[in-house]
This record gives sequence, C-alpha cells and structure tokens, in this order.
Amino acid sequence: MTQLHGAQRDDTRLLAVIVHSAFYVLLAASLLRFLLRHSESPRTPWVIGLAVALAVLYALSELRHSSRLLWFVLLVVAWAVLVVLAPSFAWCAVPLVYTGLRILSERVAVSLVVVLTGLVVVTQVRLAGWADPNLLLAPIAVAAVTTALFVGMRRQAQRQADLIDDLVRTRQQLAATERREGTLAERERLAREIHDTLAQGLSSQRMLLQAADLVWDTDPELAHTHLRTAAEIAERDLTEARRFVHDLAPADLAAGGSLPAALAAVAARETTDTLTVRCHIEGTPGPLPQRVEATLLRIAQGALANIREHADASTATITLTCLDDQIVLDIADNGHGFDPDDLADPAEHRGHGLPAIRARVRQLGGTCTIESAPGDGTVLSAAIPLGTTGR
Repeated sequence: MTQLHGAQRDDTRLLAVIVHSAFYVLLAASLLRFLLRHSESPRTPWVIGLAVALAVLYALSELRHSSRLLWFVLLVVAWAVLVVLAPSFAWCAVPLVYTGLRILSERVAVSLVVVLTGLVVVTQVRLAGWADPNLLLAPIAVAAVTTALFVGMRRQAQRQADLIDDLVRTRQQLAATERREGTLAERERLAREIHDTLAQGLSSQRMLLQAADLVWDTDPELAHTHLRTAAEIAERDLTEARRFVHDLAPADLAAGGSLPAALAAVAARETTDTLTVRCHIEGTPGPLPQRVEATLLRIAQGALANIREHADASTATITLTCLDDQIVLDIADNGHGFDPDDLADPAEHRGHGLPAIRARVRQLGGTCTIESAPGDGTVLSAAIPLGTTGR
C-alpha cells in the first residue's frame, strides 16, 4: 500500500514539474513575442515588470496551505492585468487553470476556468480585430479539455486513494482476525497438551495418594509403594512440563527414541492391578516426522486417560499399524462403552479428551473414528496419511 501511495505521489510530482515548466516557457515566449512587436510601446516597462512579478509569484507555489489562496488570487490578478496590456500572454492561462483546479474546490475551480477562458477570448478577439471563429472556439475547447482531463484524473486519484484506504483497513482487519485465530488455536493446543500430560499425571497421583491413604494403617508396604509410584509420576510430569514449556518432543519420545518404544513405555506405565495395557506393532514403521510421532503418542495418552477414568475396563490394547500410505493407531478396551451419537452435541461434553484427539488428527489431515456401544467396549482409530506429512 505504501508503494501505491508513493507511485501516486511521484506521478503527481512529475505532472507538476511539466506544468510548471510549460508556464515558464509560455511566459518567456509571450514576453519575447511582445518585445519583438512592441518594443517601443509605452506599455513595455509595465509588461516586463508584470511578467517578472508573475514569474516570481509563480515560483512561490510551495507556500503553506493557509497562504495559498491569497497567493493564487494575486497570481490570477497579475496575469489578468498582464493579458489586458499584452494579449499574447493569454496562453499562460493553461498552467493557471491546472493550478486552480489543483488547489480549489471543484465548483470554484470550474467557475474560475469559465472566467479565465472568457478573458482569453475577449483579449484574443480584441487583438485580431474581428470575430475570428478559431479565436472564439479554440480557447473554450482547450479549457474544456483541460478541465475535463484534470477533474477526471482527480476523481480517479480519489477513488484509488479510497480503494487503497479500504485495502489497508481490510488488511488490518485480516491481521487482527489472524491474531485472534492464532491466539485461540494456541489456547486450544495448550489445553490439549495440558490435558494429555499434566492433567493425566495429576489424576494418577491423586488416585495413588488416595489408595495409599486407604491402606496406610493395614498395609504400610503397599502404601509406600503407592507413594513411590506417585513420586515417579510427579518427576516424569515435571520433565514433561519443562519440555512442554520449551516446546520440545514428549518425554517418552525423547527417552525411547522411536514411536513404538514410546507407545510400549506408555502401555507399561498405564498397566495397574486393575488395568492391563498391551502394545502391538504391525508392519515396520519407517522414519516419521516428529509432529506425527508426537501427535500419535498424545492420542494414545489421551485415550488411555479416558479409559482409566471412564471406561471401567480391565484390558486395553494399543495397536500401531504401519502401511505404505498411512499409519493407523487403534486403542481398544473392554469397558462398559457408550453411545458415540452422544458426542454429536459438544455442549453436552466437558473436558478435552475426545475433542482434543479429533483436533490433533484433523490438523494432520487424518480421520478419527470411534466404534462403541453400551456394554461392548470401545475402539478408537486414528489414521494419518503419510503423503501429506513429509515422510
């Protein structure tokens, strides 16, 4: 937008230079013509003085805006007196018309053009001595063309300026919208990350601490085991939080070095006395983008958190299937299940579990399906195409 404004200013400046140069050329030619034909006339000193004054006045065209109207009135008056004394200066009216159209309102400028044109016609006819049709019509035609061209150019420039302003406002609005959308997207990402990492760890710690409290008097050894496990989870969550702050890979991926190893570590960690989690790898996983690995690991963590908190299942199975064109992660459990149609209304659900999983898969161009029924367990399947992930 700045370049467009700059180009427009450059064009205006170039046109002004051309018009100013034309004025001085016409003024010099008119003075030379008068001196060649009327050098002995008693009007000659007046004509020379007025011509010099007109040139000096015109040179002051860069006056401040508050003084320009007075300057232009003096300029027109000096020219009018000069034309009365020497009609050959009439053609200097063309640059004056341009100047008037540039600094005056359109209605006032057009009225001025009519007056100046009338003065030119009268002086030219007086100079010729008879009503020459060319002298009667040519000034009017020149003034009309000049006025029409300049008014059209000014209106077009104003339309372009309005369009540029509209584009600038639109770009600012789009930038503000993008910032808002980016903020919302970042908030959603943070919510998913917190749900899949810290929230799960805190939930596990709470369950272990409650279990330790229940058996503290009857089975101190088991209570201490629960406390040690809670401490390990807290340490792991602290590491995860630090990686989360620095936007690094999940701790399981950083420690295991591969997605299958990270999934196996998650399965082992989620296995308890009441829930057995198994991990199967089908096919040979090739090198995957870090974003895909992190997404699949977070999906597994989120799904297992849902199973632990809601499914009342005794077994769960993580299956990673590596195909040529996609990679599929299935998490199945034998819990009490639910009706997937109940998920159709987001207002009926709280938390970030399944919505977060679906959002993660959607960001990578994949699909997420859920098969479940009350009493029949649940199978969650996330398929991510490899062609669009940069494998």
